[in-house]
Amino acid sequence: MKYGGILRIGFKLLVNDRAKFSALLIGITFAVFLMMQMTAMFAGILNRAYSTVTNVGAAMWIMDPAVNTASSAIPLPDYLLDAVRSMDGVSYAVPLFIGGAQVRLASGTYQSVSVVGLDDASLFGRPEMEQGNIQDIYADDAFIVVNDAEFSKLENPKLGTTFELNDHRGTIVGIARVAANGLNGVPTVYTTYSRAIEYIPSTRFTISYILVQPKSDADATGIQQQVAKLGYVAFTKAEFNTRITDFYTYKTGIGTNILLMTVISFLVGLSISGQTFYTFILENLEKFGALKAIGAKGRELVYMILFMATFTALTGYGLGVGLVTLMILIAKSRLPNYAAMITFWNLGLAFGMVILIAGISSYIGIRKVLKIEPFDIFRG
Repeated sequence: MKYGGILRIGFKLLVNDRAKFSALLIGITFAVFLMMQMTAMFAGILNRAYSTVTNVGAAMWIMDPAVNTASSAIPLPDYLLDAVRSMDGVSYAVPLFIGGAQVRLASGTYQSVSVVGLDDASLFGRPEMEQGNIQDIYADDAFIVVNDAEFSKLENPKLGTTFELNDHRGTIVGIARVAANGLNGVPTVYTTYSRAIEYIPSTRFTISYILVQPKSDADATGIQQQVAKLGYVAFTKAEFNTRITDFYTYKTGIGTNILLMTVISFLVGLSISGQTFYTFILENLEKFGALKAIGAKGRELVYMILFMATFTALTGYGLGVGLVTLMILIAKSRLPNYAAMITFWNLGLAFGMVILIAGISSYIGIRKVLKIEPFDIFRG
């Protein structure tokens, strides 16, 4: 390697000063930990925010233009369902009800629940069953409960457990699991669409969403245009998720607060590493001057400093990612509702910020080293 010798010298200079090297690692590790933790929490919140879209799995969702999240549905008129079913490119369309209710448990306590009413004929969007048979949902007063982090709030019901919902009797006929837990911290129960609108008071319009399966992917655009002419909007699954993401990012305090904490974490890491690296350079000016005196070129010293800063930054990045991963694993094992999750997006964001920290720290050191003259060192 052309610069192997000078890089080895730089590595020894770096690790031999254990105090400064440890301070650099701690600063970057702490910054990466905070950045990863904040963005992982945001990713977990978003994953739960569009859990309904994920769990139902419909290709297209038709809704009122004012809807921002799956849990804030605005009822649609019944005639819209018939109109959608007659549109070109629609394979089938079914109604979906999503609403909230208070249930009275066997112990006498009340608990808020999210009720999902599935199309009576097709049961499109039904969850995967753990216990019981999905066909039992057609029995009198039948409900299926989701076994997730909120399951215990219903006092860990079993098949046959009864409860009361708006003076109606409900019976648990199945226990199911879903791909993603909800965000609002309330248990979820499934029943038929007709039973949901009978048990839960609503406006004269009862359809929360119309779920559409296009005949082909190419038909999605045409369906959206036809729905728009009726004054409503049709989103694909990805588009609805994007709309929910935009809402939580830009229209609530969640995105702003997490962005602010991420920037603060970056500034903390930059200030600690930049100041420590600059101090390290000052304390080793004589060594850099000696290297210049024996023939080291300015370009070689630049490579040395870049290597030192990059090595420290990447080591701190690895330690930070490992630390936050360990913390999330421990937290999830202790707290079922913990929503943080590591994605390629927050890994890439943290990596980019670490590289930026390394670049700024290197620039500070390079400016000082390039100005040094061997004559000044030996004269001192």
